[in-house]
Amino acid sequence: MMKAVWNGKIIAESNKTLNVENNQYFPPESVNREFLVPVNAHTVCPWKGTASYYNIVVAGETNIEAAWYYPKPKEMAQKIKDYVAFWKGVQIIKE
Repeated sequence: MMKAVWNGKIIAESNKTLNVENNQYFPPESVNREFLVPVNAHTVCPWKGTASYYNIVVAGETNIEAAWYYPKPKEMAQKIKDYVAFWKGVQIIKE
């Protein structure tokens, strides 16, 4: 079981994460959406495509653009479509 934890809350939890480039991508249904706020931020990966970002908001604190996903990934990255990955201090814990 993998968990993504920030500010004392479990943001995502799954035993079906995918490891891509040393990042754990959590299935969309395993993410607690109550903590995610979509933002108008994007980056481009040459082989995965354009990533979209979320702010994580817990107990009134915001971790800016700390989660990302690929809504329309390129062909080679189709398996992570809509899966969510984390950074910027979000702890990924294996249990």
